[in-house]
Amino acid sequence: LLPEREQPTQVLPDRSHLFDAVAQLLSEWATQAPLLVLLDDIQWIDEAEMPVVIAFTVKTDGQWPTEQSSQDAIAQVDTVTGTAPAYYTINCAHPTHFANILVPDETWVERIHGLRANASTKSHAELNESETLDEGNPTELGNQYRELRHKFPQIDVLGGCCGTDDRHIEAICKACLPVAWLYLSHQTFSMLG
Repeated sequence: LLPEREQPTQVLPDRSHLFDAVAQLLSEWATQAPLLVLLDDIQWIDEAEMPVVIAFTVKTDGQWPTEQSSQDAIAQVDTVTGTAPAYYTINCAHPTHFANILVPDETWVERIHGLRANASTKSHAELNESETLDEGNPTELGNQYRELRHKFPQIDVLGGCCGTDDRHIEAICKACLPVAWLYLSHQTFSMLG
């Protein structure tokens, strides 16, 4: 017979501190050079864990680089994880690359809550070959965000990716704040009435 083990008296650190430290480190690295983070074995994610957001990119035709559709990829991740990701974001692609694949009232589209679009309409290959940064058109990008927010009000995490700077973020904010207000005021009045 083995003696009973004593319960540890050491208090384990709050895991959110580790998450914050890793997030800060990754953010710092991302300011120095492009950064790609891959998560493996995400089937372990459950509600007791830290919320996870999955960001993906698409090619100019709206397909994943693997030729898988966004709908199929989101369905696959949700099936494997039991819909563990809090939501999804579209990252590192221009709105003209994906706007046509988003269909209102589709379950998989309702899982998309964030956009971090590129400033340029160029493909990833064209951007990689460019000798100069394609800044795109900040006002046009802001208007494209507004159109997407109007069709898909659940998209409430907005930002920029390759080629964007403070001008693009300002244009996105100016274009989208009225749409956000309309959505929020409608929700408020719906709850009251």
